[in-house]
Amino acid sequence: MTNLLHEVEVLNRRETFNKVVNHAKTVTEIVDSLEGNYNLADVLNNLMAEGRLEGGQISPILSSILVDKYHYSVKSTNLSVNITEFETIAGEISKWKAVDVVFVYFHPELGITIINPKRLESLKAVQNMKKNELVNVYVGAAKGTVSGEIKELALGRCLGLLDLEKPKASPSLVRGSLTVKEVRVAKKVAVVQKPRREKAAPARGKGKKAAAGKAAPAAIKSKAQGAPAATGGSSRMTPFYSIPVTNELFHNGNVEAWKKIIESYTTKYPGLEVYIFYEGERIHDINTLFKWGKVKHGCAILIAVAGSDIKDVAKLQRYLKQGASHLFESFLKFPVNHILNLF
Repeated sequence: MTNLLHEVEVLNRRETFNKVVNHAKTVTEIVDSLEGNYNLADVLNNLMAEGRLEGGQISPILSSILVDKYHYSVKSTNLSVNITEFETIAGEISKWKAVDVVFVYFHPELGITIINPKRLESLKAVQNMKKNELVNVYVGAAKGTVSGEIKELALGRCLGLLDLEKPKASPSLVRGSLTVKEVRVAKKVAVVQKPRREKAAPARGKGKKAAAGKAAPAAIKSKAQGAPAATGGSSRMTPFYSIPVTNELFHNGNVEAWKKIIESYTTKYPGLEVYIFYEGERIHDINTLFKWGKVKHGCAILIAVAGSDIKDVAKLQRYLKQGASHLFESFLKFPVNHILNLF
């Protein structure tokens, strides 16, 4: 009785109780989808895209549905190579009609990423899979029975493909009646109030004209103004984009300009995050780039954007390139507590 009381203690609050009930309803819906020949990865990603599922629910669902209910077999591996091309993996696994397959990739930036390896689009959504990162491979079927021998064979073949080995003939995996339906992703239309733009302050100095396209934009007085509410969705990350440093050095002024640009971007799109990398290392604090001589003229800083509805990446790149040049001062003309309205 003591253990039971402890287990149901979280249900004392109405908010928590409602979350548990909604989670149970979602799991029931997922089970119905799986028995309708849909892949769990497609179903979960669709629910996250609709904002009906949070990242913290993924692991319990994988365990309770795939392992406990349908007795999928699972193996884990740390990738021995970087994977950037997925055609071979999808081309081979998509032939298998004896088993269903789900990959769970622990993305170093995005966290748990669910993949249907029978669909090339699902694999390409992760952009690349990095060496030493963890991948769990689930093999089984929601309908019918799959022998342990077939599961072990499929797991071995999957791990081989993740090591970039050449596909091996697997007639026992190809024979079968399992066909996976494609989930139709629901399209949601968000209505966002267009933010007001303040007039830019006149340029200082007599007789000087601002270059076309280089004038600093107006500022937003607060984060609330013009910022849409964050929405749920399955996260993805863009490829890495190279931002060349064209100033003599990437000094404190460039750092402050980048802060203002990124602050403006994440204010307009609060569900997105900008990642910065330099010399293979992720930069968590932009100030660390301000070391005299560390980032010089001609160096390249890599950036990527992660989130569920990524927008204005080209514009972000353009502003960051300007911020890494001698024209960075355009972003520093406004008071410190003002957020630039760049996007």
